[in-house]
Amino acid sequence: MTEDERILRDLSGIALNGMKGDRRPMTGGKRLERGFFERDVLEVAPLLLSKVLAIKPGDNCITRFRITETEAYRGEEDLACHASKGRTPRTEIMYHEGGRLYVYLVYGMYWMLNVVTGEENNPQAVLIRGLEDCTGPGRVTRRLGIDRSYYGEDLTSSERIWIEDSEIITDFKTGPRVGINYAGEYWKSRPWRYFI
Repeated sequence: MTEDERILRDLSGIALNGMKGDRRPMTGGKRLERGFFERDVLEVAPLLLSKVLAIKPGDNCITRFRITETEAYRGEEDLACHASKGRTPRTEIMYHEGGRLYVYLVYGMYWMLNVVTGEENNPQAVLIRGLEDCTGPGRVTRRLGIDRSYYGEDLTSSERIWIEDSEIITDFKTGPRVGINYAGEYWKSRPWRYFI
């Protein structure tokens, strides 16, 4: 059994042990705490599916979105991960404790929203690729109004963005990550994209 298969088996066991069907209304659930994020990215990425991303921009009106697609990037050994180039000013936040936001610009026009996971000095992150009725990481950040100012934001204490608990999804699909041909065959074929 591969490591990926073991983690998926363990996640299925967690979900089937009483958590499935614990649906919370979109009016707000409990904010996820630090411990949720301080796990391996391959555990956190699928567990974020169906969690609720809440954002409160300048107008003080809270809007909530269900997360429907994620991608895992797993440390310096993962050639698709920005941390594979080492610790830089851009990737610095990935080396902090889980629960922070790693936000960066691609193609000079699209902000990417990533949730840092794992323990300090173990750079991992989950890319938020889709929300309910909004697919594609660039579209997600446009819809949310995410920009560089969110870099380093702490999801466990921020007053403007956080993630709330909801049911655990057991029926999700996996596939290879998108747009990472540069990382080579092994890394681009890892089934580290998770979607409902």
